[in-house]
Amino acid sequence: MDRLRQRADFLAVANGARVNSPAFILQSRHRDDSGPIRIGFTVTKKNGNAPERNRIRRRLRELVKRLDPVSMQPHHDYVLVGRRDALSRPFATMLDDLRIAFTKPARHTAKGPGKAPGKGHGPRPGPASRKPD
Repeated sequence: MDRLRQRADFLAVANGARVNSPAFILQSRHRDDSGPIRIGFTVTKKNGNAPERNRIRRRLRELVKRLDPVSMQPHHDYVLVGRRDALSRPFATMLDDLRIAFTKPARHTAKGPGKAPGKGHGPRPGPASRKPD
């Protein structure tokens, strides 16, 4: 199992399928090559300061180390996006969540050109475009 390190690989996986959990989001993408399973980890700045983000990332890496690699599909890339709940959620519960996430059918996201936006149905009117009461 290899690690994802290039930004382009992370962006490609972000357009793939995803499974939500309280402590993380598992994103996945099928590759057409015969390379090994690759996995990446990311935590956004909204999840805390640098030590907290690093702790979340370390917990996610340890989850993957303890997970049976057979549960991962070959020729796939995975990205675990950490959430703030990963700091307080029990490790055994997170491990169960990850096992479930790998067995659950993933929901494909509708991103990219020509696709419908994820939320809403268009631009939201600003204060200047509203009609007076």
